[in-house]
Amino acid sequence: MLREAIATGDTVVQAFENACRELGVESSEAECEVLQMPEKKFLGLFGGSPAKVRAFIKTEPAKAAAEYLEKIFKQMNVLDTQIRIEETEENAAKLVLTGNDIGFIIGHRGETLDALQYLSGLVANHVDNSYYRITLDVENYREKRKETLEKLGKRMAEKALKNKRNYSLEPMNPYERRIIHTAVQEIEGAKSWSEGEENNRHVVIGPEGGEVRRRGDGKGRNGSYRGGKRYGDRKPSSQRNDRPREKAAAPAEPAQVKKDAGTTALYGRIEVK
Repeated sequence: MLREAIATGDTVVQAFENACRELGVESSEAECEVLQMPEKKFLGLFGGSPAKVRAFIKTEPAKAAAEYLEKIFKQMNVLDTQIRIEETEENAAKLVLTGNDIGFIIGHRGETLDALQYLSGLVANHVDNSYYRITLDVENYREKRKETLEKLGKRMAEKALKNKRNYSLEPMNPYERRIIHTAVQEIEGAKSWSEGEENNRHVVIGPEGGEVRRRGDGKGRNGSYRGGKRYGDRKPSSQRNDRPREKAAAPAEPAQVKKDAGTTALYGRIEVK
């Protein structure tokens, strides 16, 4: 993307400096195109025209992202931060931040760093209206985080195979979930997939054969807890009373109830002596 400004002056140099001032850059940072040479007045009284030049700079996506971050850090009163641009591949660059006490830029589990990376990426994509990927890093945080996630993915995959159970990890961004998926693929017999929506999107790791529910593991019908005991648990036969149950005695005959003559009792008619 080109940024340009046109200005005039008594000389070409003066016109160029005026144009650079409008761009907000030093004259050494811009290029110059002379549009009109100055003409002296005839006899010092008539005619004549000033010099006219066009100053322009070509903004690279990565440089635009770096300038945007510099403005943010200035607003945050972080003035000793340096930004180094590393061209990693075509349409991609890595911005490395260095300085004193800038670890706070990382934030909780990289949340602040991810937010700044997202915003600077939008600025870079706006330069030529094409996709350009920006990676932001502080104190080699990205590499350290990658190693941590790879170890986590492999460890949980081995645990899932051992216990035949699925395990859900905390929500992560797409980049970190991709690291987990790649690490799990290295463990034979384990698989991983993503569940949840938006900010709750997370990775689930389990055995390829599917999760196995064991009896009495606290889940399912045979493992449910009812009244302080697990449903389905029974005492051993040695502790149970195996004597045959006696038949319940027949209810006793109801006592005769005396009533006055001509009345009807509860259990039929009672003869009165």
